[in-house]
Amino acid sequence: MKLVIVSGMSGSGKSVALNVLEDQGYYCIDNLPLGLLQAFAEQLKTEPYARMDKFAIGIDARNMAEQLSNFPDVVDTLKSMGLEVEIFFLQAREGILHKRFSETRRKHPLSDDKTSLSEAIKYEQRLLEPVHRSADLLIDTSTTNIHQLRDIILERVVETAKGKMSILLLSFGFKHGIPSDADFVFDVRCLPNPHWIAELRPYTGRDQPVREYLEKSESVYNMFSQIKDFIEQWLPEFMADNRSYMTIALGCTGGQHRSVYLTERLAEALRGNYPELMLRHRELS
Repeated sequence: MKLVIVSGMSGSGKSVALNVLEDQGYYCIDNLPLGLLQAFAEQLKTEPYARMDKFAIGIDARNMAEQLSNFPDVVDTLKSMGLEVEIFFLQAREGILHKRFSETRRKHPLSDDKTSLSEAIKYEQRLLEPVHRSADLLIDTSTTNIHQLRDIILERVVETAKGKMSILLLSFGFKHGIPSDADFVFDVRCLPNPHWIAELRPYTGRDQPVREYLEKSESVYNMFSQIKDFIEQWLPEFMADNRSYMTIALGCTGGQHRSVYLTERLAEALRGNYPELMLRHRELS
C-alpha cells in the first residue's frame, strides 16, 4: 500500500500535484493535521480503504510547529506499519511566491495584520524544514506553469509506480537560477559558446549546426565523456540504495546551446540501460 505525502510552500503548486495524483487513482486528502496521520494509517487496514492501494495526503504549514518538528518520526512510524511512503516537496523562489500571491490577491495562510507576506514566507520555510529534509523528491516550480507541473508529476509518479528509479536529465541556464531540486549539478560554462557565433545564435543545442560546432571541440568531448562515466558509475549505487528519484542538471549561461547539447547526448548514451529516463530543457519549455 502506497502513501504519498505532498507538502511544500504555499503557492508552489501543492493543489495541482494532489489533483494529478487523484486523476491517477490516488485517494487524496488535503491538509490533514499531522497528528491524525497515524490514526488515518490505521484506518487504511479497514473497509473500504483496504481495497485501495494508493493514497495521497497534503501536509502544510498550518500544522502546529511541534507536530512538524516530529515529522521524520511520524514517517518512520508509518513505514513500520507496512506502508510504502514517499514524500514530495514543492518549492519556489521567494520572489516568485511573493509575485504569485500579489497577482492572485490570495492571502498567505500564515500572514495576518501583524505578519507581512515576506515574513510569512520566511516563517513557513522554517516550519517546513523537517519535511523538506525528509523529502524523496524536491520539485522547484519557479519556472514552471500549471501544465508543465502536471507533466512533471505525472511522468515521475508513473515511473516510480513501475518500481524503477525515476531519472531526470535537466538542462538550464545559470542566469535564470540554479535548479534547487537537482541532486547533481554540472557547470559546462567553460566550453566554447555558440552564442558568440552570429549564425549559430538563433539555434539551440538540439539543432545540427550547433551540434557540429560543439563536436569539433576536444574539451566538449572530454566534458561529455567524464560526466557520462561519472553517471554510469554512480547511478547503480544510488539505485541499490533504494533511491526512487534522481535529477541530474547541466547548466550553461543561457540554457540554450551547450547544456542542451550535452543533456541530449547524455540521454542518447544512457537510454540503453535506462529506457525510462526523462529529459527536460528548462529554458526551452
